[in-house]
Amino acid sequence: MRDGGRISAAIEVLTEIETRHRPARLALKAWGDASRFAGAKDRAFVSGLVMDALRKRRSMAWRMGGEGPRAVALGVLRFGWDWPLERIAEAAADEPHGPGALTEAERAALEAPSDLADAPPDVRGDYPDWLEPAMERAFGDARAGAGAALAERAPVDLRINTLKTDSERALKALAPLHAQPAPALATAARIAAPDPTTRGGAVETIPAFSKGWFEVQDLGSQIAAAAAGEVKGAQVLDFCAGGGGKTLALAAAMASTGQIYAYDADARRLADTIRRAQRAGVRNLQVRSPMEADPLRGLAGRMDVVFVDAPCTGSGAWRRNPDTKWRLTPDALARRQADQDAVLRDAAGFVKPGGRMIYVTCSVFREENEDRVAAFLQADPAFSVAPPPPELSPYLTTEGYLRLAPHTSATDGFFAAALARAA
Repeated sequence: MRDGGRISAAIEVLTEIETRHRPARLALKAWGDASRFAGAKDRAFVSGLVMDALRKRRSMAWRMGGEGPRAVALGVLRFGWDWPLERIAEAAADEPHGPGALTEAERAALEAPSDLADAPPDVRGDYPDWLEPAMERAFGDARAGAGAALAERAPVDLRINTLKTDSERALKALAPLHAQPAPALATAARIAAPDPTTRGGAVETIPAFSKGWFEVQDLGSQIAAAAAGEVKGAQVLDFCAGGGGKTLALAAAMASTGQIYAYDADARRLADTIRRAQRAGVRNLQVRSPMEADPLRGLAGRMDVVFVDAPCTGSGAWRRNPDTKWRLTPDALARRQADQDAVLRDAAGFVKPGGRMIYVTCSVFREENEDRVAAFLQADPAFSVAPPPPELSPYLTTEGYLRLAPHTSATDGFFAAALARAA
């Protein structure tokens, strides 16, 4: 495919996402299935342009003076990918596959200086304007920069599985992908975000991946799992285990001691947990499926640690799933808060006296984080805020909570609170 055809394809996918409210992943897959002629480079280009357009939709629309998929895609090429104007013009006019010649207004916008100094914070930060109060509560005057950081491409982070290997051996195995040690944790590695027009090397192609030496997991998620503190020999319940990423991180920290139970209210989300655990060499895991009768029987009041990776808006992962920020609604945010209150209330019953509960979200909003913890503590005075592990002190708020964001910790956005039950 020539550049014009690639740009047209990206605009087509963006239009599908906007008009039919389809997740970007599904819209890109549908285009790929219908475009067998497209090679690997074509697919990488289209995917990269679509995702960058979703990441920076508001700022590009501001620069271009129009909010449609075409305007945003052209803006990304000029202001995000640094294409010269004439290259864009030539590709757009490429017949019959280009999106059509540039208009005078488009040329003027593409020639204008790239400056957002006069734009409001929600435009500079590329987030919906209705979220301005929530972003201001979370980040104050830094909200535009925080939002902009959430609109950048993310690296690929890996958790080195200490049940199978060590950091030195794992990094040697990852050398073909140019992985480097990640900050904060000795068991984390990082592969830089690839150029948006190319497809990065697949971690799954490294033989050591099949051996269970490492798992793809954002560094923020790894740090949030570390907020559980010392878990060796403990009885641990991962109450919202999902696909098992944090379950496996906790199991590695337990070093095959104690017992970890993985549960999720949605049985489908647990489907890969057993397979992943087998590859990782986990030997102390029990999966408790909601398909069973009374799946958590015998665990109430007996757990040393209950880990609650609560359902949330996923605002901390906008770098990886940028379409979700445009689909988020006030009603959805309110429903998530109700879900979080319910899961905290339910999970608390499994914490033994003297045990602790770790509440985690991948959200940056105080409404889902500090506010939910405050409401829970008011409703259940048996719990109080507990000090997290000292090695996480660089990421702690004055309230003693863990708070991560791309502009401060170079990770996805995460929140964690350690809550201790009175002995």
